[in-house]
Amino acid sequence: MRTPLIAGNWKMNNTVAEALELVECVKTRVLGVKRTEIAVAPPFTALYAVGSILKNSNIRLSSQNVFWEDKGAFTGEISPLMLTEIGCAYAIVGHSERRQYFGETDESVNKRIKAAIACGLMPIVCIGETLAERESGKAMEVINTRLMGALRGIDQDGIKNIVIAYEPVWAIGTGRNATPQQAEEVHRHIRVLIGDLYGPAVSEQTRILYGGSMNQENAPDLLSQPDIDGGLIGGASLKVGSFTAIIMAAENASL
Repeated sequence: MRTPLIAGNWKMNNTVAEALELVECVKTRVLGVKRTEIAVAPPFTALYAVGSILKNSNIRLSSQNVFWEDKGAFTGEISPLMLTEIGCAYAIVGHSERRQYFGETDESVNKRIKAAIACGLMPIVCIGETLAERESGKAMEVINTRLMGALRGIDQDGIKNIVIAYEPVWAIGTGRNATPQQAEEVHRHIRVLIGDLYGPAVSEQTRILYGGSMNQENAPDLLSQPDIDGGLIGGASLKVGSFTAIIMAAENASL
């Protein structure tokens, strides 16, 4: 059985003081969570401080990005070695905002994934389609292109250390939400494609998260779908009540 993962992506929010206050409150509320894995991805300025608070807790630390070199003249980037040194277990890779605002491509995402795995980080690999791509009937074609580009050169051992996050760009911060059935359809498609590439045993163990504005209201229905293994949570992860409600929805769905 796949262990659900609820990962909070804080994006460019929270000072160090705000981050510590938030994570302390969340940590206290999820002490009894046993069947669901939890991760938070603070901004880089708060990673070390938050990581220190999370030691010996049931919440794991994630970065919001990672570069493909261990060191060098790459101003503004952060290496996988630097992240593992401060306790990161996960790294978000290929988020739609990175693609939209910073020009990340399938090729650069693939390089980041390989570098993360090589250093013991588990990449949370984001793939998804825009509204125009969905309305033109190209959603699955785009998913295929993104996933196969991300996994190029990744072997059987590598794929076992990857989490996929389906991120319908058209449902992020737009007020539009994918129905549980729409989300499940894409998640199932992703799982079948991974099975075609690596075999059904691998695909059945691969966790696929939903990253399309999951909140405490829609989480129970989304997380009850057979191929949705958790969520990559944006805005709802910035509030203690909504984030812990989603975590508990995952915990209850895994009964």
